[in-house]
Amino acid sequence: MESNEIVRETIFKVISNQLRLNKPPETKLTLKRLKELGYSDLDAKKLIGQCLAVELFRMLKFKQPYDDARYVTNLKNLPKEPFEEQL
Repeated sequence: MESNEIVRETIFKVISNQLRLNKPPETKLTLKRLKELGYSDLDAKKLIGQCLAVELFRMLKFKQPYDDARYVTNLKNLPKEPFEEQL
């Protein structure tokens, strides 16, 4: 398995866990909202994954902690592309 596939699979597992645990609740709300906008389940989860990827990137590259506030803000702004700047 390629490293990109491993990362993608891991991101989808994290999203599944967030949905199952309803933590943060904005993940489930965002999935529902995006599906109501006409996105498929997979495409909606890909968009949510972009928000998660922003956090993972910052954690790995800049050794910064996960920023729940930025993640939630990016979820609320979907389908607009997530931003990486600090809030």
